[in-house]
Amino acid sequence: MRALFLVALLASALVVAAGCGGDSKEDQAKSDVCDARADIKTQVEKLSNTTLDNATLNGVKDSLTAIGDDLKKIRAARGDLSDELQKEVGAANNKFSSQVQDIAKNLGTNLSLNSAKDQLKAAFQQLKDAYEQTFAKFDCS
Repeated sequence: MRALFLVALLASALVVAAGCGGDSKEDQAKSDVCDARADIKTQVEKLSNTTLDNATLNGVKDSLTAIGDDLKKIRAARGDLSDELQKEVGAANNKFSSQVQDIAKNLGTNLSLNSAKDQLKAAFQQLKDAYEQTFAKFDCS
């Protein structure tokens, strides 16, 4: 009888522990998206504060690589979100990615030393604007 009581108690404890254990896949996916979104914001702000005076090729490259990695994380996490969030995140990811590609394509065309500063500043402002129009609207609270 005592053994049966211990087995029942252990089984109850396991059920309770399983119910309290960790986040759901959707919660984890939303957390991953929000973490990536926060890093994109950090990288965009870093780039928007970059000038020819303080820019380094490695610094810009690292920020752009981090943004690319964040977009991949968002794409990977999207499948575990609710249908509504999948649509919202997918639309933001597609629009932001498209705008980043357009900025990259236009940056450096007809680039002269005199216009490099203005083009760099405009490109990074466009990147910041693209973030504001897309991922800044995603609610991570």
